Amino acid sequence: MEFQSGSKEGRLLEAQELGASAILVGTYVEKKAETLLHVEELASLAETLGLHSEERIVCPLRAPSAKTFLGKGKVEEIRQIVQEKKRTLVIFDDEISPPQQRNLEKAIGAMVVDRTELIIAVFAQRAHTKEAKTQVSLAQYQYQLPRLTRLWTHLGRQKVGSGSGGFLKGEGERQIEIDRRLLRSRITRCKKQIQDLEKKRALTRTKRKRQGMVSFAVVGYTNAGKSTLLNALTDAGVFVEDKLFATLDTKASSYVLPNQQKILLIDTVGFIRKLPHGLIAAFKSTLEEALHADVLLHLLDASSSNLLEEIEACEAVLKELGASNKPRIYVLNKTDLPPAKEVHLLRFRCPGLVKISAREKKGFQELTDAMIERMHHLYKHARFCFHQKEYRYAAKLIEEGEILSKVYEGDYLIIEANVHDSLKSQLHRFLIKSSPAPSE
Repeated sequence: MEFQSGSKEGRLLEAQELGASAILVGTYVEKKAETLLHVEELASLAETLGLHSEERIVCPLRAPSAKTFLGKGKVEEIRQIVQEKKRTLVIFDDEISPPQQRNLEKAIGAMVVDRTELIIAVFAQRAHTKEAKTQVSLAQYQYQLPRLTRLWTHLGRQKVGSGSGGFLKGEGERQIEIDRRLLRSRITRCKKQIQDLEKKRALTRTKRKRQGMVSFAVVGYTNAGKSTLLNALTDAGVFVEDKLFATLDTKASSYVLPNQQKILLIDTVGFIRKLPHGLIAAFKSTLEEALHADVLLHLLDASSSNLLEEIEACEAVLKELGASNKPRIYVLNKTDLPPAKEVHLLRFRCPGLVKISAREKKGFQELTDAMIERMHHLYKHARFCFHQKEYRYAAKLIEEGEILSKVYEGDYLIIEANVHDSLKSQLHRFLIKSSPAPSE
């Protein structure tokens, strides 16, 4: 038996197919201007899903109502707009509890969706690979589980026979109890599949480490231009679209820096303000690419009107992942567009900021210079001695290390280089034990 009725993502997609126009609702305690920007982002999320939004309601709220989140007067105002404009969907920028959602739908007479639900639906629409679909499914099922009561209120206890009017032995099970078991079973199955995918991803990372390649993870707010940058540098062919969460899957591509050092560039899932904890948990194995990378390229959108808050949102997700102390390079992208007012503050907030335009491929020299400089801090000085019969190991060092000198002595090649720890451990048997650092 498939759980279909009451699927939140299904209801949202059905609303999109019917051309529903949504009313967007945001609340604030003090900063109304900031909330207006949040609601505009909510409109972008709705647009990404294919939903139209014409009315925006931004109102003060000192404390949420336990029953309907908003006060009676504001609920009545929304109800009147729903009736007059014939709207069928209301989207809240805040997280709404299941009882509040149920009471609001009853009072307003329209479907009520919160920000978490909308983001999950966007992820569901954007998921293409098996891994992404499994992760989204887990987040969906966990979101739906506490909301089953409101989805199945029209059903009574399970009856037996057609037209008999009888119940199963005893009182039987209500449909909601059956669906709760089904959802829990699916949650368990999704978690098991994700664990298997995590093992494969861990093996891939281990293989990369053995190859001695330094990895740079491109992180940042959604639609900051991460995939555009990766395509511009490596011709990776990552899907690019001017919408939120165009990319949900990580993609690793090799890249050779101007100093001939080979590195790995990793595209990651975009971050967003109030990224649902359920999605962070479900996409943990994907998001952790940032945790295991050697350096983070934190991409910023120069044209964003809410730039500083976007930086804070990214930092919050990185902290939750345990990657907040990772070495990073701040990269200001989209400098070909009119700059936001907050850009001048970045010199205090983001030391060593590099300015580029991934779309026009400008500023890449400064970016690669910064990457090479950052790699110097990851590499350690060492001297190696290879017999001519072992040249294949010397070739690996020449390809992946920063070569300082090469000297031939009879049948032996002495190489002085700066190398990554992983490569140094692989070539440890060729190390010359006394290896003083070169004098300045």
